[in-house]
Amino acid sequence: MPTFFFIEGVKICLFFDDHTPPHFHAFIAEYEAVIEISSVEILKGDLPKNKKRMILKWAASNKEELMEIWFDLNK
Repeated sequence: MPTFFFIEGVKICLFFDDHTPPHFHAFIAEYEAVIEISSVEILKGDLPKNKKRMILKWAASNKEELMEIWFDLNK
């Protein structure tokens, strides 16, 4: 489970050979959310309200880089 970013206590991970749609996993404490990169929507799970808002905003600003990582991992 490669961690690519660590943002204010939230680990952002992308997995090798993962299922579509392109997404990342966000972890903090006992919370986990799977977030689709293109729509920046939570597909599964949840995060604390303040962290969710921050991570979704961050993801919207970093879609291109996240997609590059996703496609590099899933060639």
